[in-house]
Amino acid sequence: MMRSTESEFAHEIAACRSIFEKKTRDYGTSWRVLRLPSLTDQIFIKANRIRSIEECGEHRVEDGSRPEFIALVNYAVMALMQQELGPDGEQELPLTTALDLYDKHLRQATQLMLDKNHDYGEAWRMMRISSMVDLILMKIRRIKQIEDNKGKTIISEGVEGGYMDIINYAIFCLIRMTEDEDKA
Repeated sequence: MMRSTESEFAHEIAACRSIFEKKTRDYGTSWRVLRLPSLTDQIFIKANRIRSIEECGEHRVEDGSRPEFIALVNYAVMALMQQELGPDGEQELPLTTALDLYDKHLRQATQLMLDKNHDYGEAWRMMRISSMVDLILMKIRRIKQIEDNKGKTIISEGVEGGYMDIINYAIFCLIRMTEDEDKA
């Protein structure tokens, strides 16, 4: 069976968007109160839990790794939206506005994935999920360092690139998990 990264990616994005939409219907855009470092810390918490589950081989809270990867995607998108909107903008966004912004940032992340996937030849398919989790944790550390430096960098990309890489690695992990489930 021929795999299409673009269609697999779109399938996982749809699952993430569905959760984002349902939670926005339940809670509104309450996340708008969070500062960027708080969103980065939420991303860290989720990635760290995934690593802990991998290392321990079990989880005591009902949800396993899949919902945490979805949360990584959604929190990273929220961070990109928060960065765009700024802290002084409207706190409660209409659902359609939140979804439009969500879609905009996922389109950008998808385009970045397509460009990098072309250049790297789908190397992610040969990587371990645990390695991608480590890369996500490294990206978070970089983002935190940039935040601690008040956004100033000498040569590095800003936090946007880090958030988009987190989105893409998390979606790659979701694709790999789906493949593993299909084999079982």
